[in-house]
Amino acid sequence: MSWLDAVKESAVGHYNYWLAIVLMMIGFYIVIIRGNLIKKIVGLNIFQTAVIMFYVSMGKVDNGTAPILFDTTTPANPDSYTNPLPSVLMLTAIVVGIATTALGLALVVRIKEAYGTIEEEEILAADAEAEAEEDAYYAAQSLLAEQNAVAHSDDHHGSKGGHA
Repeated sequence: MSWLDAVKESAVGHYNYWLAIVLMMIGFYIVIIRGNLIKKIVGLNIFQTAVIMFYVSMGKVDNGTAPILFDTTTPANPDSYTNPLPSVLMLTAIVVGIATTALGLALVVRIKEAYGTIEEEEILAADAEAEAEEDAYYAAQSLLAEQNAVAHSDDHHGSKGGHA
């Protein structure tokens, strides 16, 4: 058997790891490239699914069974059982992922109400415009306060000069 055949057999034998890697890259690509907030949430869910699939695949043992002992009189062979810990942890990750997705979607609804869009570029442009308007307002207020202070100090100096 050549090294190329060994690589092919190993790659095909670990198709679930390759699928997890491809799904991770697809989810990561969607999060980075897409500007639509809903699509970003979908990308995060794809990425999460890939991570869950990867961890569950790592816990699987070939020809392994659930770690349940039916006959307690014979000693158990630990190599014949699938590790339940990755599966249990991933059940928790699924619940957290659903809650995170629900929160993300709720935030998208609020953003849509506030900005009228869910496109990242339009939201950033609206924020920049609002910040520029706010800066102009504060600059005008500062200038007005400075002018009032100068006028007020002139009144005090003028009145002292009139009494002398």
